[in-house]
This record gives sequence, structure tokens and C-alpha cells, in this order.
Amino acid sequence: MTIANRNAFFKVGILVSLGLILFAGIGCYYSLARHSSLIQQAVRRPPGLLEQLIIHRFFSPVSYIPLFTLSAAALYADVSLILIYYYFEKTQAPEILFVAFFAFSFSFEAIRLMVPLQAALEAPGLYLILAFRTLLFGRYFGLFSLFAAGVCAAGLEMQKQGTIIIVITVAALVIALGVPREENSWDTALCLVNGYQSLLNLVSIGITLITIASFFVAAYARGSAEYRAAGAGALLACIGRGFLLNADTWLAALPGLAALSFGTWLIGKELRRIYLWL
Repeated sequence: MTIANRNAFFKVGILVSLGLILFAGIGCYYSLARHSSLIQQAVRRPPGLLEQLIIHRFFSPVSYIPLFTLSAAALYADVSLILIYYYFEKTQAPEILFVAFFAFSFSFEAIRLMVPLQAALEAPGLYLILAFRTLLFGRYFGLFSLFAAGVCAAGLEMQKQGTIIIVITVAALVIALGVPREENSWDTALCLVNGYQSLLNLVSIGITLITIASFFVAAYARGSAEYRAAGAGALLACIGRGFLLNADTWLAALPGLAALSFGTWLIGKELRRIYLWL
């Protein structure tokens, strides 16, 4: 992919993310009346290893946290894409395209508003199903994109970027379309409850570990310490992502957003140091 084509994606992503920020703002306004009651009707707390072991044991859900996290996720996506475009507009860094995909995937979190909006507007349940599938696709497309960034860092040829994009898109689609959902059931983070949750957790953990390992392999293979710092950033970003997407308390939402933002900044900073003078 040429720099011009990559930059065109950055621009489109910025505009789409901005549109979803506006959608989140309008959706939050129209869903406030039904929001609290829907949280009370939730069948469970959100999934997550650390959250279930620590936070869920001692803290009750706060009803407006999901509105904060989905809005913050959309804003994070837009700001990240703007910064990536600004700092990498003329820099050929193969990994940064997939980091941008990872950041862009958080725009999909605004779709969680379909749970209260469907109830408020009495819309057909089909819209809720489509929203669930789209959200699931966005989440795994983002996770696979960060994995692809690690693979590129480890030495995959830049000419194969198009093939990687197709592979991660198909993989995310298979998960989004194949995972069963529970009828009219959602958790306290306003995400529809789906099947195979334990299996999906294992897949996410495995992909995360391989991603981090890929950056450290790149550091060894290329003799560049910056890749080790980028790997640490990827770890922080993945931990923050898990907390932010599954948050229903301030104790999970704020540290999650901070870790995600700092981890993404660290990845971008180290990649810029690697490629700036090449």
C-alpha cells in the first residue's frame, strides 16, 4: 500500500470517527430516559478476568459508565487517527497502518447505544442483532490489527499488507457472524450477551500474547530496543482495552482509558523513532 492510499484511509477514518462521536452524543441524549432501567435489567456483569476477580467482587455497577466509555472510545479513535496522520503523513512505517486500524476499531463502540435506542424508539429487534454483529466485528478486527502490527514488526514483507488486511477482515467476520447471541440479553456495559465467551476470552488472550511476543522478536531480530518499548505499549493498550470495553464502574473505566491512551502513544512514539530517519 502506498503512502498516499494509507493517508487516504487516515482521512476517511477521521471523518467516520467524528460522525460516530456525533452519533454517540445524540444517542446518549435520546437514551437517557431508558438507560438506568436497562442497566437494572442486565442479566450479568461484563466478562473479563481482572474485572471479575477484583472489581466485580467489591464494586457495584454505575449506570452511566457505559455511556462514558462508548463516548470516550469514539473520541479516542478520532484523536488517535488525527495524531497518527499528523506524525506519519510522510513516514513509511508498515506497522502504523495496523495501529491505525486498531485505534479506528474503537469507533464501533458507539454502536452499543443501540440497546437503549432500540428500547426508546421501539425499533425492530433486527437492528439490535445487526448492531451486535457489527460491534463484535469491530472488536476483533481491532485486536487482529494490533496482532498484524506485531507481525509486520517481526519482519513480514510490506508488499503483503493487502493480504493481511483481507485475512484479518475475514477472521473478524467469521467470529462476528458465527458467534450465537442470547435473545434480548445484555450486560451492564450495554453489550449483548453472546455464546462461546470462555473460548473468545482464550482467543483474545492468545492473540495478545503473540502480539507482544512479536514486538520483542522484532527487537531481537533487528537489534532495535524501540521495539521492546513498543511491545510494552501494546501490552498496556490491550490491558486498557479490556478494562475500557468491559467497564461498568469508574474504577475500571478511567484506568482503562489511561492505559489504552498511553500504550497507543508509546507504540506510535517508538515507531516514529525507528522510521523517522530511514
